[in-house]
Amino acid sequence: MRVRLLLRLLGPCVLAGVLVASVLMPMAIGTGLVINRNSATTGNLLDRMITQDMPVATTLTDRDGKPIAYIYDQYRKPLPPDQIPQVVKGAITAAEDKRYWGHSAVDPQGVARALFSNAQAGKVTQGGSTLTQQYVKNFLVHVDAKTPLQQQQAQASTMARKINEARVATEVGAHMNKEQVLAAYLNVVPFGNQAYGIAAAAQTYFGKPAQQLTTAESALLAGLVNQPGNLDPATNPEEALARRNTVLDRMADPANNIRITKEDAERAKQEPLGVVHPLQRPPNKCIGAGDSQVSGFFCSYVEDYLAKAGINADQLETGGYTIRTTLDPEANRIAKEAAERNVPKDNPFIANALALIRPGRDSHQIVALAANRDFGPDASKGQTMYNEAASTVPFGGGSVYKVFNAASLMEQRKGGIFQMVDAPPDYTSSIFKNGTAPYHVGNAEGVKPGPRTLQMALATSPNTAFVKLEEKTGVANMVDMANRLGMRDQQDHTMSGNKADPGDPTIAQKVKETNNGAYTLGFTPTNVLQLSNVGATIMSDGRWCEPTPVLDAKDKNGNPVPLKHKPCEQAINPGLAHSLAVGMSKDDAPGGTSARAAQSVGWNRPLAAKTGTTENYQSAAFLGATPQLAGADLIYTDGRKTGPICKTNPPSLCGDGNMFGGDVPAHTWYQAASQILQGKPVLPLPPPDPRYQ
Repeated sequence: MRVRLLLRLLGPCVLAGVLVASVLMPMAIGTGLVINRNSATTGNLLDRMITQDMPVATTLTDRDGKPIAYIYDQYRKPLPPDQIPQVVKGAITAAEDKRYWGHSAVDPQGVARALFSNAQAGKVTQGGSTLTQQYVKNFLVHVDAKTPLQQQQAQASTMARKINEARVATEVGAHMNKEQVLAAYLNVVPFGNQAYGIAAAAQTYFGKPAQQLTTAESALLAGLVNQPGNLDPATNPEEALARRNTVLDRMADPANNIRITKEDAERAKQEPLGVVHPLQRPPNKCIGAGDSQVSGFFCSYVEDYLAKAGINADQLETGGYTIRTTLDPEANRIAKEAAERNVPKDNPFIANALALIRPGRDSHQIVALAANRDFGPDASKGQTMYNEAASTVPFGGGSVYKVFNAASLMEQRKGGIFQMVDAPPDYTSSIFKNGTAPYHVGNAEGVKPGPRTLQMALATSPNTAFVKLEEKTGVANMVDMANRLGMRDQQDHTMSGNKADPGDPTIAQKVKETNNGAYTLGFTPTNVLQLSNVGATIMSDGRWCEPTPVLDAKDKNGNPVPLKHKPCEQAINPGLAHSLAVGMSKDDAPGGTSARAAQSVGWNRPLAAKTGTTENYQSAAFLGATPQLAGADLIYTDGRKTGPICKTNPPSLCGDGNMFGGDVPAHTWYQAASQILQGKPVLPLPPPDPRYQ
């Protein structure tokens, strides 16, 4: 029995010697090889640990640089050593490694103590880890491991894992000083509630920068890293308080290198926890971003745009980019209020989406993306995860598509804006078919027949006149014109509004194949953002640019990140664009389809505009553009129940339908645009080109 006891007492010493030897061995056989073989990735682990290459939240800002949303896998904001307060350093060393400043990366005394305790218990109960070893472990678990299995292996209670951890810690200690290691640990370690690192923890629990943490707050956070789930102050305040006070006592211990007085500790113990409610960790991604400062729809579009521009979802969540967007938060707030004013968000069946773009020859910057919905998963609260302001919906823009008819006619020199066109009360086409029958069309209620200029035809919108003009221009030419001006989704979406799979006929292909005369009446699926860009193209001297939500991107070190943009194109010649704008300039005048909406806000600016309504009244649209602002609004049925829309107050689904583009869509656009442009110069439209008059 004495022999067994002696072996039991000597065992830890022998094991400690083995461990120390194992730690030193890499210096003879090459630590890099050991590190790389045990790394969960192919990169050099040591280099990434030294540079603290860890997941960092990406920040989206508005055009002025104010944060509007965060995208992260782990909410983390790394700090350099000189920005971490001494009181925080004192708290964490007191809580986790009181001899930190006096021992090396691996503490033989701590190892022996832990091994003795483990031998007594017959299992691993103590780690004996220094903060350097804990940094290694946390880096392996929360940064290097890419799968649950790798995370499990990185924290397994085995001697092999401890030996490898000590080996890596020794190498880290040889390349980083104590301040650097401590800062690295404080930047990587989890504090619970998805907060990683001291800066994120200070923001999450106290709503303040880490530099402003008090002694009591520092002690509370230092205590959390031991068991962040069990000691969560939001759910277990009594346990968190007891742990905080224990840390305060340790901070006052003379053995602690960065210590406080016992009197300071006692005063700090009297303070309440002070944790903010609710916790101040920022919302992740775009859910919750639909407040007065930023639209969740805009944020969602930025994510999609960046994926195509060269920054994928995983890179966004971990790369720590700063993305400065084109968002004008005040304009977006105004746009959202206008959308909700005309269609309440709790209307379960009707969406009202508005997109606004700033025209320009070199870029078309998105100013606002708004809808009567909020971006989120709870439909009962008027939320949706579907980006209504930037997606192709299976409902048409109605007679707005007559703009493409007029543009194609003028480009082919078959008509001009002041040329007289015939608008009979009804018309049967000899070219287009309705199945096997002739294609017959009539005018909407209230549209008087009779000849008028093309300019006034665009303002009053007789269907018969434009079907007759379509016979001159050809449907295929109209489809191509729509694509050139901005409706690019027609090339890769189907008639159901979905993205086309290989082999699926696209909207453009289907309309051309069937020679569908109803194209000028706008029955095909429509994307309100791309419709807005049509106005921006016309107001940019006929120059198409991809609608962009991003001004610039920088990596976590502040270096510019190049993005892949589609180059701008001269869609139509400037003279045609100027003439088309003048041709669309009477919509707000007496007799124009949006005159009442314009008058309701005292509109007095020159603009190019067009309204549209689909035949079954399931959608209606308005396109408006000035030299400073272009945009479109689309109202459509978006719930499980669909049907014609009536202009009741608020709008509702009904049997027959009577919602026109001059109603909710025009009112929404004018209300938003008049406020956004308030105080800005009133600019004229460019003069028309004589060739297209």
